[in-house]
Amino acid sequence: MAAARHGAFHPLRVTAVEPLTDDSVAVTLAVPPALRAGFRYAPGQHLALRRSVDGTEIRRTYSICGRAPGPEGPETLRVGVRLVDGGAFSTYALKELAAGDTVEVMAPAGRFVLRPRPGRFAAIVGGSGITPVLSIVSTLLASEPDARFCLIRSDRTTASTMFLDEVADLKDRYPDRLQLVQTLSREEQQAGPASGRLDEERLTRLLPALLPVGTVDGWFLCGPHGLVQGAERALRALGVPRERIHEEIFHVEDAPAGTTAAAPAPGTRAALTHSEVTAKLDGRSGSWPVRDGETLLETVLRNRADAPYACKGGVCGTCRAFLVSGDVRMDRNFALEQEELDAGYVLACQSHATTEKVELDFDR
Repeated sequence: MAAARHGAFHPLRVTAVEPLTDDSVAVTLAVPPALRAGFRYAPGQHLALRRSVDGTEIRRTYSICGRAPGPEGPETLRVGVRLVDGGAFSTYALKELAAGDTVEVMAPAGRFVLRPRPGRFAAIVGGSGITPVLSIVSTLLASEPDARFCLIRSDRTTASTMFLDEVADLKDRYPDRLQLVQTLSREEQQAGPASGRLDEERLTRLLPALLPVGTVDGWFLCGPHGLVQGAERALRALGVPRERIHEEIFHVEDAPAGTTAAAPAPGTRAALTHSEVTAKLDGRSGSWPVRDGETLLETVLRNRADAPYACKGGVCGTCRAFLVSGDVRMDRNFALEQEELDAGYVLACQSHATTEKVELDFDR
């Protein structure tokens, strides 16, 4: 079997599908020895999964929840999947997927990561946003004895809380280095914060009472768009520098086009009706005309089916590419942080050419 390649999918065997709540499961996948080096992941990264239904390809991204592996790579990969209303892949995962089945999987991607180092860190997560943070916390505390973590999570009810036992086990294992704060929006608790949503106003009051906000080396916000944006505003109001805040959005249905999670999209000029894109992918380059209204990813996909993408919504960052030359306008950006934009990266799925020639490099 060939080694994992950028943008390519590989069939992995399902070894377990474990119910977590009434509407979520953890899926474990076996990684063959030949692919393990290519499937190494940093804590917080995600996988793109693919299946075909009646000739239509469906791709979805799910975060890895396990502790990051060593240099030899993982023997298994475990992801958390929560049911989404009408979700083609999540419905399949909860109702049909079983041990012994095969799923097509792309190598890990994503920059919502914390590589273990000494310091104080914190996360504010909502619902399934716990999934990548579980990987971050478990890896950090196991690898770095001089690290501390405060995990603030928001769920509807205790019964709807994903990875409840796993987080409790971490708290038992690291009682002095893991601070756990559980809030519920639709259920009263005997101890802990009062029930209700973790909005900007509440977080602005709550956070200084929980920990010395200014001494936290990195904040990790993950979950629905509203929670992440409210948490960012609360942290900024409390004086936290933007570079210490890292975000991953799971749901953006409530966010209009033109909005961003981390930074404004580059380019303000209108898209051209006649332009050409040159793209480098896996060491090979090609140039193609852009059709009217196409994103650059759509143009590349017409000619290179192996171009990397998953959500096409500006959320997962799988289609990130370096803008070598030319200029683009991005419709939405929920994946790239300001330093990535400043370095010249764009999301191909949201980019429209505003110059006659644009060159992208997917390999950087």
